[in-house]
Amino acid sequence: MPRCPRLAAEIARYDLPASLVVFLVAVPLSLGIAVATGAPVAAGLVAAIVGGLVVGAAGGSRLQVSGPAAGLTVVVADLITQFGWPVTCAITALAGLLQIVLGSCRVARVALALSPAIVHGMLAGIGVTIALAQLHVVLGGAPQSDALRNVLALPGQLAHLHENAAVLGLLVIAVVLGWPRLPKRLRAVPGPLAAIALATAAAALAPMDVATVEMPGSLLAALHPPQLPDAGWGAFTVGVVTVTAIASVESLLSATAVDRLRPGHRTDLDRELVGQGAANAVSGTLGGLPITGVIVRSSTNVGAGARTRASTVLHGVWVLVFALLLAGLVERIPMAALAGLLVVVGLQLVKVTDIRRIRRHRELPVYLATALGVVVFNLLEGVLIGLAVALVVVVARVVWARVDAEQLETPPADPPHWLVVVEGTLSFLALPRLSRVLGQIPAGSVVELELVTDFLDHAAHEHLDSWITQHECGGGIVHVYEVGGMSLRDSGPRPWRRAHHPVRTAPVDAPNRGTCRH
Repeated sequence: MPRCPRLAAEIARYDLPASLVVFLVAVPLSLGIAVATGAPVAAGLVAAIVGGLVVGAAGGSRLQVSGPAAGLTVVVADLITQFGWPVTCAITALAGLLQIVLGSCRVARVALALSPAIVHGMLAGIGVTIALAQLHVVLGGAPQSDALRNVLALPGQLAHLHENAAVLGLLVIAVVLGWPRLPKRLRAVPGPLAAIALATAAAALAPMDVATVEMPGSLLAALHPPQLPDAGWGAFTVGVVTVTAIASVESLLSATAVDRLRPGHRTDLDRELVGQGAANAVSGTLGGLPITGVIVRSSTNVGAGARTRASTVLHGVWVLVFALLLAGLVERIPMAALAGLLVVVGLQLVKVTDIRRIRRHRELPVYLATALGVVVFNLLEGVLIGLAVALVVVVARVVWARVDAEQLETPPADPPHWLVVVEGTLSFLALPRLSRVLGQIPAGSVVELELVTDFLDHAAHEHLDSWITQHECGGGIVHVYEVGGMSLRDSGPRPWRRAHHPVRTAPVDAPNRGTCRH
């Protein structure tokens, strides 16, 4: 019994205020994503409500907040163009059922095997696509059918911009970007909400002739039941698999990010996938957008001090109350204001920290190929291109070997002294480069040969063995330093990791390798 009062006090102290903050962030983002996909505006609110209530109660993370996400904007827009909105709802519902099956089979961690470079590249490509499309709306026009056409049409749009729409859109962009630099007391109000509120007030007070959000009837009247397609079942199936894959990967990656934000918090990934699937099944059935875990809202939830899943559930309750009682306010929001918010959201998907981390791990080609593929072609083809480049990078690393030779400084009376470093996987594919480098070393010199190899095939072993024999027969000296799992020797202890100063092993005995041939 004492546990219940303590829990209620904890919820009132921490989770209730956090839920209000997340609610204020979620409403403008949900509306903007719905507008960007071409779905009914109410679909964004439905997804936010279901994401809060269903995932908040059934998911495997206490602190992750789910709802409509920018990462699926391009996919949903394409599905609506191809099938229409009711069929897209059916795709969402079936994708949710497939997520439940995958989570029940306990395969959630398999989704995390996808290279982060591909995931971040996919999100960056989606962000650029969203920003290019919504920039036309900011300028008072309409977006084109793809990113390249949006780029080509941009000069003409700038020449014929709608001044009122541009002013509101740029106002929102400026407020959102500048909000983090304001005093902490002002930042208690979320930047996106403040930006949309200022733009809406400016449009109402001016007054300005700008397009506003259209929301026919009440939230209940705007619900659309799902509908199966009459044809195109192959494309329909691809749509279900695509939504399942992207929603699952994005949700699980977001959940692991939340675990890093709150030390000691651990997500049950399989349960989280089941919760996400249940939410998508419900959202699709009610006519809502696909749902994923959203790192923006989740990080806001953690930063606001949430302790339990009550914060996520309560944020869904507040969105529901807003949609039922204050839906009229939505129709006053200028489209250019939401577009300005989406431009910022899209550009924020291109994260400099991600690029630096990926570059440090030498996976930048995978990131760039995926992002450009998404922008130039579409999301599915962009991901496939990223996977192909990732495989090429892996194969290149498997057969890669670094071979460097450097002449060291020695007294004039001493023979030339060289350092040769062989690193990586030394196979027959590296023999041309190995032979070229070793051929630069003059006869009679002293050579320090440092092997830092994890694989040494028979051809490479014989080539090195033969070169050492010939070099020593020509009056030179070779000292071999073996650092790693492979060795020129048949036995004997050796270090498994590279030391600051190479650990010298006994020089390879020339007579044991063969006789000099003159």
